[in-house]
Amino acid sequence: MLEGLRSLVGNTPLLAIAFTYRGEHRVLYAKAEFLNMTGSIKDRMALHIMRRGYGRGVLRGGERVIEATSGNTGIAVAAVASALGHPVTIFMPDWMSHERIELLRCYGTEMRLVGRDQGGFVGCIEQAEQLARRSGATFLPRQFSNPDNVEAHYLTTAPELWWQLREHGLGIDAFVAGVGTGGTIMGVGRYLRERQSGVRVHPLEPADSPILTAGHRVGKHRIQGISDEFVPPIVDLDALDEIVSVRDGDAILMAQKLASTLGLGVGISSGANFLGALQVQNDIGPQAVVATVFADDNKKYLSTDLLHDEPVQAGFLTPDVDLLSFRSFGRVCRTCFDQDEWTVNSNAQESPPRPTA
Repeated sequence: MLEGLRSLVGNTPLLAIAFTYRGEHRVLYAKAEFLNMTGSIKDRMALHIMRRGYGRGVLRGGERVIEATSGNTGIAVAAVASALGHPVTIFMPDWMSHERIELLRCYGTEMRLVGRDQGGFVGCIEQAEQLARRSGATFLPRQFSNPDNVEAHYLTTAPELWWQLREHGLGIDAFVAGVGTGGTIMGVGRYLRERQSGVRVHPLEPADSPILTAGHRVGKHRIQGISDEFVPPIVDLDALDEIVSVRDGDAILMAQKLASTLGLGVGISSGANFLGALQVQNDIGPQAVVATVFADDNKKYLSTDLLHDEPVQAGFLTPDVDLLSFRSFGRVCRTCFDQDEWTVNSNAQESPPRPTA
């Protein structure tokens, strides 16, 4: 069953998005993570953590899986665990989108919604840990502190991106991604820097709630899935470049434009990632190769402000972006692209075997 799931997770296309910014032709690159099994990049982490759990003997058949989530990870964990025969309990803040809650219920998940007066997101984590202690034989993915989260992206997302660019004669100047758990930015950043010195790796946060900058919860924002009230333990800001910030209204407008102009139905954080990548490209130069991820699809946001008119405010970047088209850099050869063949070694200088067409 694990092998069957693996064919539905990862190895996503890389999109080369052509656009003009203030009349100047540009290209940005984005991994199409909304094409994963449940529609988000979190499928990679959920599957990898559970594979590692089986391999280490800390996850056994039929045991309950318990996780705290803001949505996408919970949905990914619920889908993977259900396919593998595990009951699932999810703790989630009660202000997440209606679609997230209903999707979790579709997978047969036991839901525990936690209000702000019960501790909010931190309360979700505490209650998940308490339930696991009371219940005995259970498995906690612990997405915010589990190094297997980082490893999932080091072994899959990053080498896919690297070789998809290389197949088209491109290096990479910078990578940008919003920080939810931090697994994507830490895993991809580590891989890229091992293979190309000078690559810039920028974490992204909402300007309306600069948690990475402040080190704790500040304000509110509408970019669900990132900046969940605290800096996750697996995030090492000293190992990253400058934090990029995007206003949530601008991110909403960009996600709307990606859908209505190019047919790319992505979530609000994907709009933020595009704008963050644009900011970094503006800093490096218009021809810089800057990549990001389109982390999830728009179907989880139909009851949010993503479907409402968003006023344009001074300083927004989206009005100066005219999307033109995109090309898809296809999936890499599975037989040459086997994560089990690669060794996780922070000091390694050798690249994995180069995929063939």
